[in-house]
Amino acid sequence: MPSHSGIMTVIERAARKAAPKLRRDFNEVQHLQVSRKGPADFVSMADKQAEQTIYEELSHARPDWGFLMEERGEVAGDPSKPRFIVDPLDGTSNFLHGLPHFAISIAVEEVLPNGKREVTSALVYQPLTDESFWAEKGRGAWLTDQRLRVSSRRELPDALIATGIPFLGHGDFVQWSRIFGAVAPEVAGIRRFGAAALDLAWVAAGRYDGYWESGLKPWDTAAGVLLVKEAGGFVTDFRGGDRANERNEYLAANDQIHSRLHKLVAGALR
Repeated sequence: MPSHSGIMTVIERAARKAAPKLRRDFNEVQHLQVSRKGPADFVSMADKQAEQTIYEELSHARPDWGFLMEERGEVAGDPSKPRFIVDPLDGTSNFLHGLPHFAISIAVEEVLPNGKREVTSALVYQPLTDESFWAEKGRGAWLTDQRLRVSSRRELPDALIATGIPFLGHGDFVQWSRIFGAVAPEVAGIRRFGAAALDLAWVAAGRYDGYWESGLKPWDTAAGVLLVKEAGGFVTDFRGGDRANERNEYLAANDQIHSRLHKLVAGALR
């Protein structure tokens, strides 16, 4: 296992600093289910407090770097320096309903000489299972000290595929339904667990063989996409191009499954 770089150490320390309070809040939110007011306000506060902890830790370590955060939005830094992309609680609805499937997602996005931005470090941390999925560009993807590789399955009938399902006020129901109708009859199963960062981390770990979703935010995908790529997988838009972020369409898998999935998805969208 390669040793953590300085910035990876900073990222993991920030996530682990926020994790105990999220674990305590998660246990508390299960009790709040029975209250008439409901736990929504409580969860919003848990989200913001986790983000504040992460922000304080990261800004202390790198005071001139900027941020893109789910709650706080964009925080300007030195434009020539990298920025952090942070989702302090990916899977908020799961958390809200007492479902133990959520994660902290932190990525580092650097400015390239041509002015474009590229994610170079990534962490997806599951506080309840203490699973730390991390990657650095060119250094592979890891689960703590275990090297990650995408699934080696090659045929769709053997493949377990993850997705996100549109819901009230979010997503394109018609597009998703067409893709689902094309993919579902061809694969071993489809799962919707409700945390995009973990979905991508699980593709990197070979737990899922593929994944598709659209309508996501940068903080949902920045870390997970690097994890998949560094684990030997492919991430494209639905048409197989390199405009996933621009189109806000994400199709992730190993090379064989990706090729087969891409044909189904692209065909469904014609």
